[in-house]
Amino acid sequence: MDSPAQWLADYDKKLARAAANARAASESLSRMSGTASSPRGEVTVQVGPSGAMEDIRLTPAARALEAEQLARLILTTAQQAQRSVGAQVVEIMTDYVGDGPALDFVKQNMPPAAGVDASSGPPPPDDDDYFFANPQVIVR
Repeated sequence: MDSPAQWLADYDKKLARAAANARAASESLSRMSGTASSPRGEVTVQVGPSGAMEDIRLTPAARALEAEQLARLILTTAQQAQRSVGAQVVEIMTDYVGDGPALDFVKQNMPPAAGVDASSGPPPPDDDDYFFANPQVIVR
């Protein structure tokens, strides 16, 4: 059996490792972003680690779209970028906390558009035929 001093030293080492892992995870998360472009390239959206939009770029082709079409395209493209960054967050956190209750907590607290919920399935294909055959409802 370990002495109390040895137990305390081992516990201190565990805490130091946990703190180092938390710093490394935080640093990795702060550097990530997700970017997606619409099927024909009219819209490109970049989101940060939380899924918040950081940049949006519209090409001249976006001017040819009706306002509702453009709004739907921006929303769909932003959701694709959020799914991308959400998958990155889950991957990084899996490396640090492993599969278990902590990772489940991360997944449960992802925004719905992040697409990390197993029941949501894979993101839709990035092609025109799929996009127009399966329009997304933005406003109800």
